This record gives sequence, structure tokens and C-alpha cells, in this order.
Amino acid sequence: MLKIDQPSYILLQNPPGLPSIAVAWVACLFWRSKLIIDWHNYGYTIMSLSHGRNHPLVQIAKWYEKLFGRLSDYNLCVTNAMKEDLWVNCNIKAVTLYDKPASYFKETPLELQHQLYMKLAKDYEPFKPRTESVSSNAEMSAFTEMDEKNGHVIKTRGRPALLISSTSWTEDEDFSVLLKALEDYERYINEGVKLPSLVCVITGKGPLKDYYNRLINKLHFKHIQICTPWLEAEDYPLLLGSADLGVCLHKSSSGLDLPMKVVDMFGCCLPVCAIHFECLHELVKHNENGLIFRDSNELAEQLKMLFLGFPKLEGKLHNFRKNLRVSKQLRWDESWDQTVLPLLGQND
Repeated sequence: MLKIDQPSYILLQNPPGLPSIAVAWVACLFWRSKLIIDWHNYGYTIMSLSHGRNHPLVQIAKWYEKLFGRLSDYNLCVTNAMKEDLWVNCNIKAVTLYDKPASYFKETPLELQHQLYMKLAKDYEPFKPRTESVSSNAEMSAFTEMDEKNGHVIKTRGRPALLISSTSWTEDEDFSVLLKALEDYERYINEGVKLPSLVCVITGKGPLKDYYNRLINKLHFKHIQICTPWLEAEDYPLLLGSADLGVCLHKSSSGLDLPMKVVDMFGCCLPVCAIHFECLHELVKHNENGLIFRDSNELAEQLKMLFLGFPKLEGKLHNFRKNLRVSKQLRWDESWDQTVLPLLGQND
């Protein structure tokens, strides 16, 4: 850092802040620059997931974050709940800058959906067509059909619903909640409830992926297919923009940050079912842009309610998407311009 041109500001995201907060503070002293900390969570609460809150390392990390956090010139944070906590417990004054989706998170046109499904069908069985096309000129995926003569794409009749979740497969997300809800969903269909088949895509990679894949392989569904791909970077927003419903199992280690995956889903106008934690209401508005659940039973009931009569263009699922379309969310660069630039300008 001492070899770069002299900056006016050094912007540091925390976590990870150990030891980078102290290093950035020393660099600011050397350069006579101003230090901005962007608080996305507390690092010590993430450490506590694996070590416990009373572990000496966790207590040292907590002391370190509070001490060196006070040495910053400006502070940003991702929720009003964190803003209050920083002030009450750390005597740090912060400005709330909500995470916003990048511009490429948007609804995916049907033609691009078809191209994506055909690409994924080469490697993943759930994206392959379930029936033969009545036309010899049609190219089919599980969800779409393209007339090869004129390139016209339609959604297939009786298509499955596409459910998507993303994860880093860590301790703060319990995917057994989703798997149990899917077992109940399968039971509803077997009992005669008029629900569509499901394709459940769980993207990402991380330390617990193999563990959950073993659990998934033990499930024997007739109406649900689950796959856990690692998507190319450009395909992830396309798949979000093609899905029918998102599910979020993120539980904040501090209870003070918000799941970026839901931000991205909302950018794609994708309704979400998200598991409850303290400040989730700052992002997910229950019965407006999605639903909040507390356990697998609630999630299963929500899936049944939202997909009953699928794919009709009415009901709560359609209304949630419509609400997201008219909400006209700020994008990341617009939010930065409105919130951070005035803060820096008035302090120059």
C-alpha cells in the first residue's frame, strides 16, 4: 500500500478486518489520507460460528474491531440496525448504504432463457426436456421450446417451476430446512394437491457442499429434481432472471447484515422466500415482495400457496413480481452517488 500513488481516501470493507483495519489506518497516517470503513458485518461474529462466542480468539477479534474501528474518519454500514449498534456499542457514527444490485441483474428475455437452458442441459439432467416435441422443427429444454424455422420461443406446456437458491455452503445456512420443505411439497403432490413439478437449483461452492450433496442423493423424489451447479459468472444473473422463485436460508451471524443474494434476486424482479432474522424486514417486505418463514413447515406451506395453479398469471407470486417491477430500485452506482458522494463532499 505504501507504493501506490497518494490516495485521498482508503475504503476498506469489513469483514475481513483482521489485521487490515490496522494496516489501512497506518497507511492513512503515512499518506495523510482518510480511512472509510464499509461495515458489512462483524468479523468476530463470523469467527464465533465455528469457535463459539466465548473463545479467546473471538473476544480478541471483538476488542480489535471496536478499538480500530473508532480510528476511521468515515463509516458506512449496510442496515439501520447495524448503524444503531455501531453507535450504541462502539461509539462509531455511520451512514447506512444499502447493498444494491449491479445493472446486469435484471429479468432475462425468453430467448436468452432458452439459450441458457439448452447450455445447462448439456451437463445437468433437470434442464433436459421431459417429453418429445410434437414438431420435428422444435428445439426443447425442460422449460422452453424454440421453433427452429423462425426462432420463436415459447414456454413449454406443463413445465416445472424453477426454484433457485445460492449459497457458500457454510454454517450460517441450514439447507436441511429447504430439503425438509421439499419433502413436504412432494407429499402434497402425492396427496393430490394440484402443484407443478419442481426443479430446485442451488448454486455456489463451499465447505459443506459435499455434506449436503450426500443428503440430497438420499432423497428419492418423483416430482422434484435438485441440482447443485457451479455456474459461470455471466450465467448466474441470467438464471436468477429466469427463475420463478428464490429461496434464502442466510442467517446473519450478527443479526445486523442483509443477504446480498436477495438483493440480486430483487434486481431480477424475482420474489423470495427468506428465513427470518432480526433485521431482514429492512429488505424483505412480508407479503409485498416475498415471504418470511421461520422453519421448514412454514416454507413448505408457502411453496404450496405460491405454486398452487402455476403458471397462471395471478395470485401472490405474480403480485410480488409486479411489485418488484414497479418499485424501481436504485442500482449500486446510483445509490453510491446519492449517499456517499455528498458525505465526502461536505467533509472535504
